[in-house]
Amino acid sequence: MKVVIIEDEQLTAQRLENMLRKYDATIDIQATLPSVAESVDWFKTNPDPDLVFMDIHLEDGQSFSIFETINLDVPVIFTTAYDEYMIKAFKVNSVDYLMKPLNYEELVQAIEKYKRLHAQHASPNLDTLIQSIQQKEVAYKDRFLVSIGSRLRTIELPEIQYFYSAEKITFLVTKENQRFPIDYSLDKISCMLDPKLFFRINRQMMVKLSAIANIHVYPKGKLRVDLHPAMKEEVFVSLDRVVEFKEWLGK
Repeated sequence: MKVVIIEDEQLTAQRLENMLRKYDATIDIQATLPSVAESVDWFKTNPDPDLVFMDIHLEDGQSFSIFETINLDVPVIFTTAYDEYMIKAFKVNSVDYLMKPLNYEELVQAIEKYKRLHAQHASPNLDTLIQSIQQKEVAYKDRFLVSIGSRLRTIELPEIQYFYSAEKITFLVTKENQRFPIDYSLDKISCMLDPKLFFRINRQMMVKLSAIANIHVYPKGKLRVDLHPAMKEEVFVSLDRVVEFKEWLGK
């Protein structure tokens, strides 16, 4: 069986590879791709694999963009960090889904399901799947639990201005400039928050619209953002996110 993995989290991709080889040492992992752009390029120049494992949120956008760019008629097992209520949408016509963190037993069940469908010459209707997920109403996270010494406190979303990562720790920052470490990566937080309110401006920061005080334009399209409360370091929008960031600001 020829397999392609589309996943931007290196540790998750490696863990999936290890589990696949544990399941069947003869599985041929043809590529591990971290982005929409690299995936599109790979599929344009290579024969289709038998099965694709695909994360939904990649480093340069949602993986659904792959299907909008090229005609990809390959069975897909999605991997996702969405809450359970979203799973119904994934079940419509896809082969299956795997919740993160990946579980070996669930992986085996998903592959066995693919084999049954393949034996029946069935293929997932990916257009129906994409439409179902995009139309599904999403309930986003509206508060976070933080630790303050030996105490726990709930921070409501209206209090939060932005999130940033430093030294492999993710911090939440409030309007009062209180900073609390939280137990989520920025990748996971990206799935939890309403994209109308928050935007991932670079790999280290996710900001709320109301936290942006000023935007400074530099040559070659570079953007610097002043936040409230301010960061000690200057904050820039990643060049590959500038166009999307401007579109987000204008919504």
